[in-house]
Amino acid sequence: MKIAMVTSEANPFVKSGGLADVTFSLSKELVILGQEVILFMPLYKQISLKYEKDLQFIAKFQIHMSWRSQQVQIFRAYVDGIVYYFLQNDYYFFRDNIYGYDDDTERFAFFTLSVKEAFKVLNFKADIVHLHDWQPGLLPTLIKEQEKNNPFFKNFKFILTIHNPAFKGLFDKYFLGNLYSLPDYLFDNGEVRYENNVSSLKAAIMSSNKITTVSYTHRDELLDPYSEHGLSSVLELRRDDFVGILNGLDYEEFNPSENLYLPHLYDRLTVTSGKSLNKKALLEKFHLPLSDKPVFGLVSRLTWQKGISLILSRARSLIRQGGVLIILGSGEYELEQQIEHLRRDFPQDVGIYIGYNNELAHLIYAGSDFFLMPSLFEPCGIGQMIAQRYGTLPIVRYTGGLKDTVIGYENENTIDANGIGFIHFNEGAMQYGLDLALKIYENKKLLLKLRRNAMKLDRTWFLSAESYLHLYRETIKE
Repeated sequence: MKIAMVTSEANPFVKSGGLADVTFSLSKELVILGQEVILFMPLYKQISLKYEKDLQFIAKFQIHMSWRSQQVQIFRAYVDGIVYYFLQNDYYFFRDNIYGYDDDTERFAFFTLSVKEAFKVLNFKADIVHLHDWQPGLLPTLIKEQEKNNPFFKNFKFILTIHNPAFKGLFDKYFLGNLYSLPDYLFDNGEVRYENNVSSLKAAIMSSNKITTVSYTHRDELLDPYSEHGLSSVLELRRDDFVGILNGLDYEEFNPSENLYLPHLYDRLTVTSGKSLNKKALLEKFHLPLSDKPVFGLVSRLTWQKGISLILSRARSLIRQGGVLIILGSGEYELEQQIEHLRRDFPQDVGIYIGYNNELAHLIYAGSDFFLMPSLFEPCGIGQMIAQRYGTLPIVRYTGGLKDTVIGYENENTIDANGIGFIHFNEGAMQYGLDLALKIYENKKLLLKLRRNAMKLDRTWFLSAESYLHLYRETIKE
């Protein structure tokens, strides 16, 4: 099967969040399963500067957007059997950041138009074109409208995966023609219209053959008319073509028994001693007193969505009860400042690192006893699965993928428990989770059982990739 991934980011070249993990890991697993996979993404400044010598020039061509005309160059690289095709244009992509510019609509319109032409230039007749989020969302519409009489695209089938429904790719109707050269009737008939704007995400939902999202529960949440995501009325039209497929985890990267970042390796049998030694290294890293206190770790974007305010509302109480809090992340300025205040008030029990450090993240996962993830919403989440892999018990709110991946301990009858969970997004529920964690920590026999439950889980990409392959095959047959 010939599969083309179309994404705005992918490991190992550039990453801003979980999207990069998914596009790379899923592609790699599909290659292992015998599929031919190519991946299209922009050639960002970070990639160009770091990997210039590894990129092979393939071709160049022009893209026209109304009065604009810009050159595209295609460069190629190989990683783990995946063929990466980078679309280069310095005007749009040679910038310090991936996203966050006033002309992002134009930048990713250019990218989408370039991908359409690149298929022809490369003579790659895809069986499946797998789109990720809003950035390439108008690609199937472009091909169906502008290439409907071109036999080259006759058998192309499109899959959309919604990773983050908060971003819908909204822009004014004027740019439908100005950027994409698409007719107004697509807006007038509602095909691409969302709240009186064009939405590239809605366009992809309406024109793709199948739609997926990254967990079973998140699919149900997106279909819920009371959901805050606002996509239920659109997705309801495609309910029968909409499925949830849980993300996997890269077991080569996250492996406590073979990890270059960890000072002490361990497995299920040696989890108690291994975590104790890594906890010591973690406390030393943050210049905190060595103790046997329970360590609560957090590796996250510091935003309202991640429930950081809930954690901070109960942090002082947790510390007074004997907990140690270690935080790695960056995000909203106000939350960063509150965390700084917390450290000033409790310098012996709080360690923080504002920013991101991959080596330190691994140590936090390995050296913590509990991992905090009380998200308001979480399409899938990767942090809780990494924590479980390291025998660190996640404390989660039951939403999206967190509900699908964490069995919360309640009492001695929950023998398969591998974390702690609660339902409501409020301080009382957060306190319940923290109190239960402290109780579990005091019962070393129970703590060991839950750690081993978490570490025996199979979160590899194999099952997820098999589910995608099944969906691909179904789509091709239709």
